[in-house]
Amino acid sequence: MRLIDIDAGIWVRVTGFEGGVKFQERLLQHGLYPGDRARILRVAPLKGPLLVEVNGREIALGRVVAQEILVEVME
Repeated sequence: MRLIDIDAGIWVRVTGFEGGVKFQERLLQHGLYPGDRARILRVAPLKGPLLVEVNGREIALGRVVAQEILVEVME
C-alpha cells in the first residue's frame, strides 16, 4: 500500500521506498525511515501537499513523493 492511498488520521508503518537512490536519500534527510510510524494530518486542496506526522514531527510531502512511500496500516 502507498502513503497516498491512506486516509487522514490512520497510523501506518513505513515499510520502504520506491524511486532512485537520490529520492531515498532525500526522505532519509527529512527524517523518514523504514519502520517509522506515521499518519496523515491534513491533505491540502487542489492536489497540494500532505502534512504527515512522523516521530512527533510534521513533514509536508508532495503527492508524487507520497506515491513512492510504501506503508502498512497498524492495528
